[in-house]
Amino acid sequence: MDGLSIIKAASAIGAGLAMIGGIGPGLGQGYAAGKAAEAVGRQPEAQGDIIKTMLIGAAVAETCGIYALIVALILIFANPWV
Repeated sequence: MDGLSIIKAASAIGAGLAMIGGIGPGLGQGYAAGKAAEAVGRQPEAQGDIIKTMLIGAAVAETCGIYALIVALILIFANPWV
């Protein structure tokens, strides 16, 4: 087995492992949305503030998933070691 195929195989494995980073933001955003729904149920008059805060938090949490996707795409399509 030559070095190039080892690098390609390791890159594919690394890209798969990088996509595990998408699990955390998904769980976090689901949890935040559930808690926001509970908060709106308890205080309907604060709905605007609750939703605004939840959306900002979801945007910040999603950056982790986006970085993981970018790393995976770089390893697959723009691998600097190939």
